[in-house]
Amino acid sequence: MRITLQRVSKAVCYVDDKITGQIETGLLIFVGFSSFDTEAVLPLAVRKCLELRIFEDENGKMNKSVSDINGSVLVISQFTLYANCQRGRRPDFTQAAPPGKAKELYEEFVHLFKQTEINVQTGIFAAKMQIELVNEGPVTINLEF
Repeated sequence: MRITLQRVSKAVCYVDDKITGQIETGLLIFVGFSSFDTEAVLPLAVRKCLELRIFEDENGKMNKSVSDINGSVLVISQFTLYANCQRGRRPDFTQAAPPGKAKELYEEFVHLFKQTEINVQTGIFAAKMQIELVNEGPVTINLEF
């Protein structure tokens, strides 16, 4: 499981020119799954995203989590996080989970976020999405589980 998260002051997901998810201050979370991933890792990944201290405190230090600031998350499925570009000029996605498995994992990942107090927005699995965001910092962090 790979996650790229960005600290944002705004993020919006569009599908067919319609907004499917929109947040103000919080995290834009791109998540991709490998064929080896299982649901067992999802609670740890959700907890890490919620508790990662990458928001500034009153002294300007990254000392607060998205939960601490009552922020939101926008979760977007992104199989391209498993792109292998070692050979040639076309990425190979053979390490990515098959669509059926990836959808199940994505839906459970979102479900776990929705069981918390945080505002959760999403894109649409396997849809062609346009993401608009304002990255604050910039802060972009890659996680692998």
